[in-house]
Amino acid sequence: MNKQITTLGGGCFWCLEAAYQKIPGVLSVTSGYAGGSDTNPTYRQVCSGATSHAEVVQVEFNDEEVSFPELLSWFWKMHDPTTKDRQGNDVGPQYRSIILTHDDAQREIAEESKKKAESDFSDPIVTEIKPLETFYPAEDYHQDYYQNNPAQPYCSLLIGPKLQKLGLA
Repeated sequence: MNKQITTLGGGCFWCLEAAYQKIPGVLSVTSGYAGGSDTNPTYRQVCSGATSHAEVVQVEFNDEEVSFPELLSWFWKMHDPTTKDRQGNDVGPQYRSIILTHDDAQREIAEESKKKAESDFSDPIVTEIKPLETFYPAEDYHQDYYQNNPAQPYCSLLIGPKLQKLGLA
């Protein structure tokens, strides 16, 4: 098995986590924070918008079963990469669309994927692509959030329908 890791943000990390957990070849998904300068940020600090961190997921995958380009193809479908600092009612820089690359090869693939995805949207893609500096796992209660809280209103009203739309329910 050839394990790889990618770090992606596209709105609330609960949504991305729930979707990526359903994709064959994904080994684990960890919700967390990255892309900012504060060390060891908390959910409250990140939600304030003052840390410059985004809510992200770190996806460990077997690239013999699912490739990085395939995961990026899902990424473009899971959120609206044309809205700056916003996904639906979630507003602020912590909800921005971002790909945090782990090496130069990922950066090149991400840039190519972004260019290819541009034709799928009427507005320009605003997704940031930059190297990952540090990933901070979110608090335990954020991990496996949809699995543990499917009846919670945010989950039942937003995540469940999104999984159905993506064919992952």
